[in-house]
Amino acid sequence: MEKTIAASDLIINADGSIYHLNLKPEDIADTIITVGDQERVPEVSKYFDKIELKKGKREFITHTGYIGKKRITVISTGIGTDNIDIVLNELDALANIDFEQRQINQNHKTLQIIRLGTSGSINKDIEMGSILASSHGLGLDSLMHYYERNLNDEDKVLEQQIQSSLQDLGLSPYLTSASASLLNTLAVDIPKGITVTAPGFYAPQGRKVRAKNKINNLIERLTSLDLNPYQITNLEMETAGIYALANALGHEAISINAILASRLNFEFANNPTLIVENMLKKVLEKLA
Repeated sequence: MEKTIAASDLIINADGSIYHLNLKPEDIADTIITVGDQERVPEVSKYFDKIELKKGKREFITHTGYIGKKRITVISTGIGTDNIDIVLNELDALANIDFEQRQINQNHKTLQIIRLGTSGSINKDIEMGSILASSHGLGLDSLMHYYERNLNDEDKVLEQQIQSSLQDLGLSPYLTSASASLLNTLAVDIPKGITVTAPGFYAPQGRKVRAKNKINNLIERLTSLDLNPYQITNLEMETAGIYALANALGHEAISINAILASRLNFEFANNPTLIVENMLKKVLEKLA
């Protein structure tokens, strides 16, 4: 007999919905778009031909609908990999656990998880205003210290090289590659690079305001790494967690980034809304 998942491990609300997301298994599509900002959810779903569901709880707003005959869910995650831990685990539970029996379904369902987010360039070849696909997510946070991982050989070698190069900074980064199939379908014509996921917005991304930074040359150290044929291109706060948990749970994931800042030139875009809108249209046209 399959192991029953404890009520304290998988919390289900009285109405049969999952604890944080407030969703039932039938509420989500197999294709999931994640956005950080809850206000971006309707900016995505306005392109749907039909919206069948709108739900929300805390920062987690969900719309499910159709573009043509394709069913799509868009959900806001909020900021950071701590929220990604909640969203990815609960989406997986919705897809792969029988809530009544509290047991894992015999047939595993693979979700396609597409992050549409914003980011800052730390690479001279990635211009502000452009769109970038993350070939890999490199996490500077500690999320994946708590999960077993199943990396391919190339990811293992690349991760070990990066860890060795940055160990004097007291960092132990984890690395996971994107879904090859999603890269080939959604990002075939988009520049690609390794996206660094930081556990904060200010010092963890090399910004200097008032508090003194412990690592004063973080961006320089990241961009100086020789990872041929790959290169580190940008900084944000979710991609590595999405890639690593998707890998651990058997899902496909890709992160598409609207580049709103040039960290090398100390500049921020004057038209961030237009850049994000361009990204949304580009990806949704391909999904349709």
